Amino acid sequence: QVQLVESGGGLVQAGGSLRLSCAASGRTFSSSVMGWFRQAPGKEREFVAAISRSGVSTYNADSVKGRFTISRDNAKNTVYLQLTSVKPEDTAVYYCATRIGTSPRTRSDDYDYWGQGTQVTVSS
Repeated sequence: QVQLVESGGGLVQAGGSLRLSCAASGRTFSSSVMGWFRQAPGKEREFVAAISRSGVSTYNADSVKGRFTISRDNAKNTVYLQLTSVKPEDTAVYYCATRIGTSPRTRSDDYDYWGQGTQVTVSS
């Protein structure tokens, strides 16, 4: 049984920083592509960032480029999302997801397991 548990969400002021973590179990972590998505109230879930199995390749949505950084520690079975220079429009529930495969994807349908999400609220 694959499990993903996110943590690190909370309330942060605009311009501030936050680091989200996602601990994975139940699947060989180093064989899994990992991604972060988010969903704001009344909006569809959207891609934020993804990282290859080795961590060498990363992909970011245009809306977060230069501000958010995805990384992973395969020894700890954990993927991270570092949020910096946050804006009120970054307010959402953030989900991590995993897929078997060689290449990161930006579509949520390409991921087969999801965490429960962690709330990030940015105040102005």
